[in-house]
Amino acid sequence: MNNLDLRQAIVRRVQNKNGEELTDVIESSIGNDEKRLPGLGVLFEMIWRSSEKPDQERMVGVLYNELNGVDESAPPSPS
Repeated sequence: MNNLDLRQAIVRRVQNKNGEELTDVIESSIGNDEKRLPGLGVLFEMIWRSSEKPDQERMVGVLYNELNGVDESAPPSPS
């Protein structure tokens, strides 16, 4: 199975779920079996591609803060 097939399979798996079901998919994938990580990656890719620049910058800032143990109330400085 190539990457495109994996992406398609993941999208098909969640395509018709409502917001509560999508939340459950995400929350049940976090901190569990590493086999679920590619699915989260595909979902994040979809979110990233449809996000405006300010939202992308905020996501990068949150990620930076998480990776570096920075207090979330402090302004992010990923660059």
